[in-house]
Amino acid sequence: MSTLSEALTWRYATKQFDATKKISESDLHELTEALRYAPSSYGLQPWKFVMVTDPALREKLQAAAYGQSQITDASHLFVLCAKTNMDAAYVERYVESVAKVRNVPVDALKDYQEMMVRSVSGRSTSELEVWNQKQVYIALGFLLLTAAHNKIDACPMEGFDPAQFDEILGLKAEGFTATVLCTVGYRAETDDTAKAAKARFEKEEVIDVR
Repeated sequence: MSTLSEALTWRYATKQFDATKKISESDLHELTEALRYAPSSYGLQPWKFVMVTDPALREKLQAAAYGQSQITDASHLFVLCAKTNMDAAYVERYVESVAKVRNVPVDALKDYQEMMVRSVSGRSTSELEVWNQKQVYIALGFLLLTAAHNKIDACPMEGFDPAQFDEILGLKAEGFTATVLCTVGYRAETDDTAKAAKARFEKEEVIDVR
Protein backbone atom coordinates (compact mmCIF):
# COMPACT_ATOMS: atom_id res chain seq x y z
CA MET A 1 0.00 0.00 0.00
CA SER A 2 1.66 3.22 -1.14
CA THR A 3 -0.01 5.73 1.17
CA LEU A 4 -1.99 5.62 4.38
CA SER A 5 -4.91 7.42 2.73
CA GLU A 6 -5.07 4.75 0.04
CA ALA A 7 -5.06 2.04 2.70
CA LEU A 8 -7.94 3.70 4.52
CA THR A 9 -9.92 4.01 1.30
CA TRP A 10 -9.20 0.39 0.38
CA ARG A 11 -10.37 -1.11 3.66
CA TYR A 12 -13.98 -1.93 4.50
CA ALA A 13 -15.84 -4.08 7.01
CA THR A 14 -15.45 -7.40 5.23
CA LYS A 15 -18.66 -9.39 5.15
CA GLN A 16 -17.36 -12.53 3.42
CA PHE A 17 -13.90 -13.99 3.94
CA ASP A 18 -12.09 -16.53 1.77
CA ALA A 19 -11.72 -19.44 4.19
CA THR A 20 -8.88 -20.92 2.11
CA LYS A 21 -6.55 -17.94 2.59
CA LYS A 22 -4.50 -17.60 5.76
CA ILE A 23 -2.44 -14.73 7.12
CA SER A 24 1.32 -15.31 7.11
CA GLU A 25 3.21 -15.52 10.39
CA SER A 26 5.07 -12.30 9.61
CA ASP A 27 1.83 -10.39 8.95
CA LEU A 28 0.23 -11.92 12.01
CA HIS A 29 3.17 -10.68 14.05
CA GLU A 30 2.53 -7.16 12.75
CA LEU A 31 -1.12 -7.36 13.83
CA THR A 32 -0.39 -8.64 17.32
CA GLU A 33 2.32 -6.02 17.82
CA ALA A 34 -0.18 -3.33 16.81
CA LEU A 35 -2.41 -4.52 19.63
CA ARG A 36 0.44 -4.79 22.12
CA TYR A 37 1.77 -1.31 21.40
CA ALA A 38 -1.59 0.47 21.24
CA PRO A 39 -1.84 3.43 23.63
CA SER A 40 -3.93 3.37 26.79
CA SER A 41 -4.61 5.78 29.66
CA TYR A 42 -1.46 6.05 31.77
CA GLY A 43 -0.14 3.13 29.72
CA LEU A 44 -1.96 0.72 32.04
CA GLN A 45 -3.01 -1.66 29.23
CA PRO A 46 -6.25 -2.86 30.89
CA TRP A 47 -6.85 -5.55 28.30
CA LYS A 48 -6.26 -9.01 26.92
CA PHE A 49 -6.46 -10.04 23.26
CA VAL A 50 -7.59 -13.61 22.68
CA MET A 51 -6.62 -14.93 19.26
CA VAL A 52 -8.91 -17.87 18.55
CA THR A 53 -7.59 -20.39 16.02
CA ASP A 54 -9.23 -23.65 17.12
CA PRO A 55 -12.00 -24.48 14.58
CA ALA A 56 -14.24 -26.22 17.12
CA LEU A 57 -14.00 -23.30 19.52
CA ARG A 58 -14.75 -20.85 16.75
CA GLU A 59 -17.89 -22.79 15.85
CA LYS A 60 -19.08 -22.42 19.45
CA LEU A 61 -18.36 -18.71 19.34
CA GLN A 62 -20.14 -18.38 16.01
CA ALA A 63 -23.35 -19.56 17.66
CA ALA A 64 -22.86 -16.81 20.26
CA ALA A 65 -22.36 -14.28 17.43
CA TYR A 66 -25.70 -14.88 15.72
CA GLY A 67 -24.20 -17.31 13.21
CA GLN A 68 -22.13 -14.71 11.38
CA SER A 69 -19.83 -16.41 8.87
CA GLN A 70 -16.85 -14.16 9.54
CA ILE A 71 -16.30 -15.89 12.87
CA THR A 72 -15.36 -19.19 11.23
CA ASP A 73 -14.31 -18.17 7.71
CA ALA A 74 -11.76 -15.48 8.50
CA SER A 75 -8.14 -16.48 8.86
CA HIS A 76 -8.07 -15.38 12.49
CA LEU A 77 -10.51 -14.18 15.12
CA PHE A 78 -9.47 -11.67 17.74
CA VAL A 79 -11.58 -11.22 20.87
CA LEU A 80 -10.57 -7.92 22.43
CA CYS A 81 -11.24 -8.03 26.15
CA ALA A 82 -11.29 -5.41 28.89
CA LYS A 83 -10.33 -5.88 32.52
CA THR A 84 -13.43 -5.88 34.68
CA ASN A 85 -11.63 -4.28 37.60
CA MET A 86 -8.36 -2.65 38.53
CA ASP A 87 -6.68 -2.04 41.87
CA ALA A 88 -3.52 -0.74 43.49
CA ALA A 89 -1.83 -4.12 43.07
CA TYR A 90 -2.30 -3.98 39.31
CA VAL A 91 -0.88 -0.46 39.18
CA GLU A 92 2.09 -1.60 41.26
CA ARG A 93 2.79 -4.46 38.84
CA TYR A 94 2.67 -2.02 35.94
CA VAL A 95 5.03 0.41 37.66
CA GLU A 96 7.46 -2.43 38.36
CA SER A 97 7.47 -3.34 34.67
CA VAL A 98 8.10 0.29 33.69
CA ALA A 99 10.99 0.52 36.15
CA LYS A 100 12.51 -2.67 34.75
CA VAL A 101 12.21 -1.65 31.09
CA ARG A 102 13.52 1.86 31.69
CA ASN A 103 16.17 0.73 34.17
CA VAL A 104 15.12 3.14 36.90
CA PRO A 105 14.38 2.53 40.59
CA VAL A 106 10.74 1.84 41.45
CA ASP A 107 10.93 4.61 44.04
CA ALA A 108 11.62 7.10 41.25
CA LEU A 109 8.10 6.39 39.96
CA LYS A 110 6.40 6.72 43.35
CA ASP A 111 4.52 9.95 42.54
CA TYR A 112 3.37 8.54 39.20
CA GLN A 113 2.19 5.37 40.91
CA GLU A 114 0.29 7.24 43.61
CA MET A 115 -1.40 9.43 41.00
CA MET A 116 -2.58 6.36 39.07
CA VAL A 117 -3.80 4.64 42.23
CA ARG A 118 -5.86 7.71 43.12
CA SER A 119 -7.37 7.72 39.63
CA VAL A 120 -8.23 4.02 39.79
CA SER A 121 -9.52 4.00 43.36
CA GLY A 122 -11.71 7.02 42.65
CA ARG A 123 -13.84 5.06 40.18
CA SER A 124 -16.57 2.54 40.87
CA THR A 125 -16.34 -0.97 39.46
CA SER A 126 -18.79 -0.10 36.69
CA GLU A 127 -16.91 3.12 35.89
CA LEU A 128 -13.63 1.22 35.69
CA GLU A 129 -15.11 -1.34 33.33
CA VAL A 130 -16.42 1.36 30.98
CA TRP A 131 -13.08 3.19 31.16
CA ASN A 132 -11.18 0.01 30.36
CA GLN A 133 -13.49 -0.83 27.48
CA LYS A 134 -12.77 2.58 25.94
CA GLN A 135 -9.07 1.70 25.96
CA VAL A 136 -9.85 -1.55 24.14
CA TYR A 137 -11.45 0.40 21.30
CA ILE A 138 -8.23 2.37 20.88
CA ALA A 139 -6.44 -0.94 20.39
CA LEU A 140 -9.09 -1.98 17.87
CA GLY A 141 -8.34 1.13 15.84
CA PHE A 142 -4.64 0.29 15.75
CA LEU A 143 -5.44 -3.27 14.66
CA LEU A 144 -7.70 -2.08 11.83
CA LEU A 145 -5.17 0.48 10.61
CA THR A 146 -2.29 -2.01 10.66
CA ALA A 147 -4.39 -4.57 8.81
CA ALA A 148 -5.29 -2.04 6.11
CA HIS A 149 -1.68 -0.91 5.80
CA ASN A 150 -0.68 -4.55 5.17
CA LYS A 151 -3.63 -5.11 2.82
CA ILE A 152 -5.28 -7.54 5.20
CA ASP A 153 -9.06 -7.45 5.37
CA ALA A 154 -10.81 -7.01 8.70
CA CYS A 155 -14.24 -6.69 10.19
CA PRO A 156 -14.85 -5.09 13.61
CA MET A 157 -17.88 -6.75 15.21
CA GLU A 158 -20.16 -5.88 18.11
CA GLY A 159 -22.86 -8.35 17.07
CA PHE A 160 -22.25 -11.02 19.68
CA ASP A 161 -23.31 -12.03 23.18
CA PRO A 162 -20.51 -10.95 25.55
CA ALA A 163 -21.80 -13.12 28.40
CA GLN A 164 -21.68 -16.22 26.22
CA PHE A 165 -18.21 -15.35 24.93
CA ASP A 166 -17.03 -14.82 28.50
CA GLU A 167 -18.39 -18.23 29.48
CA ILE A 168 -17.02 -20.11 26.46
CA LEU A 169 -13.56 -18.56 26.81
CA GLY A 170 -13.49 -18.59 30.62
CA LEU A 171 -12.85 -14.86 30.71
CA LYS A 172 -14.80 -13.97 33.85
CA ALA A 173 -12.57 -16.10 36.05
CA GLU A 174 -9.56 -14.29 34.60
CA GLY A 175 -11.04 -10.86 35.35
CA PHE A 176 -11.87 -9.92 31.76
CA THR A 177 -14.92 -9.47 29.57
CA ALA A 178 -15.26 -9.69 25.78
CA THR A 179 -15.70 -6.14 24.49
CA VAL A 180 -15.42 -6.20 20.70
CA LEU A 181 -14.41 -8.71 18.03
CA CYS A 182 -12.24 -8.34 14.96
CA THR A 183 -11.97 -10.96 12.27
CA VAL A 184 -9.00 -10.70 9.91
CA GLY A 185 -8.11 -12.42 6.67
CA TYR A 186 -8.81 -11.92 2.98
CA ARG A 187 -12.03 -10.98 1.24
CA ALA A 188 -13.93 -13.52 -0.81
CA GLU A 189 -14.53 -12.73 -4.47
CA THR A 190 -18.25 -13.14 -3.79
CA ASP A 191 -18.29 -10.27 -1.28
CA ASP A 192 -20.06 -7.57 -3.26
CA THR A 193 -19.60 -5.12 -0.39
CA ALA A 194 -15.96 -4.79 -1.44
CA LYS A 195 -17.07 -3.18 -4.69
CA ALA A 196 -19.29 -0.56 -3.07
CA ALA A 197 -18.08 3.03 -3.01
CA LYS A 198 -17.01 4.22 0.42
CA ALA A 199 -19.66 6.57 1.78
CA ARG A 200 -18.39 9.30 4.08
CA PHE A 201 -19.64 12.79 4.90
CA GLU A 202 -17.70 15.61 3.29
CA LYS A 203 -14.61 16.81 5.12
CA GLU A 204 -16.21 20.17 5.89
CA GLU A 205 -19.02 18.41 7.76
CA VAL A 206 -16.84 16.42 10.13
CA ILE A 207 -13.64 18.46 10.45
CA ASP A 208 -14.49 21.63 12.36
CA VAL A 209 -11.67 24.16 12.27
CA ARG A 210 -12.07 26.92 14.84
